[in-house]
Amino acid sequence: MKKNWWKESVVYQVYWRSFYDTDGDGYGDLEGVIQKLDYIQELGADVIWLNPCFESPDVDNGYDISDYRSIMSKAGTMETFDRFLQEVHNRGMKLIMDLVVNHTSDQHPWFKESRSSKDNPKRDYYVWRREPNNWRSYFTPSVWEFDDQTEEYYFHSFAVEQPDLNWENPMVRQEVYSFMRFWLDKGIDGFRMDVINLLAKQAGFPDAENPEDISYLGNNPGIHEYLQEMHREVLQHYDIFTVGEIPFVTPEDGLLYVGENRRELHTLFHFEVCDYMIHWDMQRYKEIQRRWYKGLWEKGWNSQFLNNHDHTRLVTRFGNDSIFRVESAKCFAVLLHLLPGMPYIYQGEEIGMTGVRYKSIQEYQDIAMKNKYKEEVEKGRDPGEVFKSLVHLSRDNSRTPVQWDESPNAGFTKGTPWIKVNPNYKEINVAQSLADPDSIFYFYKKLIQLRKENKIMVYGDYQEVLEDHQQIYSFIRELDHQRWLVVLNISELLVQVNVPESLSIAGKEMLLTNYKNEVDSNVEWALRPYEARIYRLL
Repeated sequence: MKKNWWKESVVYQVYWRSFYDTDGDGYGDLEGVIQKLDYIQELGADVIWLNPCFESPDVDNGYDISDYRSIMSKAGTMETFDRFLQEVHNRGMKLIMDLVVNHTSDQHPWFKESRSSKDNPKRDYYVWRREPNNWRSYFTPSVWEFDDQTEEYYFHSFAVEQPDLNWENPMVRQEVYSFMRFWLDKGIDGFRMDVINLLAKQAGFPDAENPEDISYLGNNPGIHEYLQEMHREVLQHYDIFTVGEIPFVTPEDGLLYVGENRRELHTLFHFEVCDYMIHWDMQRYKEIQRRWYKGLWEKGWNSQFLNNHDHTRLVTRFGNDSIFRVESAKCFAVLLHLLPGMPYIYQGEEIGMTGVRYKSIQEYQDIAMKNKYKEEVEKGRDPGEVFKSLVHLSRDNSRTPVQWDESPNAGFTKGTPWIKVNPNYKEINVAQSLADPDSIFYFYKKLIQLRKENKIMVYGDYQEVLEDHQQIYSFIRELDHQRWLVVLNISELLVQVNVPESLSIAGKEMLLTNYKNEVDSNVEWALRPYEARIYRLL
């Protein structure tokens, strides 16, 4: 298997507006990230993924960009960014940035020109039609918004303030390649490409049989030609790492994006878990991992994550955020770092931060949640029931500020935070974690160090054990005469399992566990709630 620096990396995602505020405006900023770089380095991460910090009206937290070559004032200045990049590199880490090129802000100069008249030179920078079809967007009941000035509809996959670019227009593509080079020439180390498989649209925009299934937005004819052109024009000329956010994708489709012979992307995020598995489902998760391993192994590269800025924190969504918060956080850490693929850590995950429960819809910031709430209430549904149904998956669950210490606002800001701090910050915070040698933070650090010292965690084959077990997830990684056994009890039960003699752990070295005192037997495994163990068999 081909070896690459990025395959051996661990990525730490920085959602900067919720990371650390240094100027008291209630928003995190790039200076705040600079001041906390030593913390990220101490954890052991190799790559920082920085969420969008470009100029933006901030309708969708920076994913509505109005100027691709400038820094949003909330985040800082270009000088601050340049210093940030240098400080990242000074610590031996790398930086990737969000590439958001499916859509822009409606305040982008291109769109202002595009909507000014039908014969404007930039009219075809966006997608316009005289009549809408029945498609819905991620955030609204329709992908089409009527424009009074030119009396046509423009296309938006997300909010009405986020019009989609027309990638069929070669001038649009060249504009994108130009500002990609701008950032790469500054020295960044790659891109996380936002909904990159949505660039190509279905020809003719036919009505959908089931408009609620919005998979028609992605993976359309032309997408691979666009990405291969992007690779030829830009990506191949730099030693960088690319990861595509690719919804609605199967392993077979995924390989078309990340196959090592395809010359498109290096790796991808698929969403079979985070978009479609609302609560933990052991058999479904095993089956997903099985298919993606079979589909990509030795042909392309996968990513492993269970939360990010769009998805509820993993201990709240999939684990136990009360009695077994520490144990479940560590258990899922072992799972994500030992499965084949690149592990991603979302800020705060390494201290076991939890989802939040605000009391009313007015306290939430998430535009997707607020739009869905409005849509459902207007249909006549009970507001209380609608609110209750949306809370668990609200994006605000993962966007509350990082909890640095016990001081007011969790040490995040001296001002008023843009989004309320989780009330549990006095019990869960970085200062407390760094003071406790048995904390989740130091467990993550051990896992990352183990990965750096043992290539079996990166390049080892994967073989599942006890495939049908409802509580136990166990597998073997094997590489160059090394054989490791991973055993995880992903449940709140005490579980005893009879195992074949070939997997006897008697006398075997246990490399890592998330419980202090081991409970073992030669004949059976006895695992406590959310217990995780890694053994060296050979």
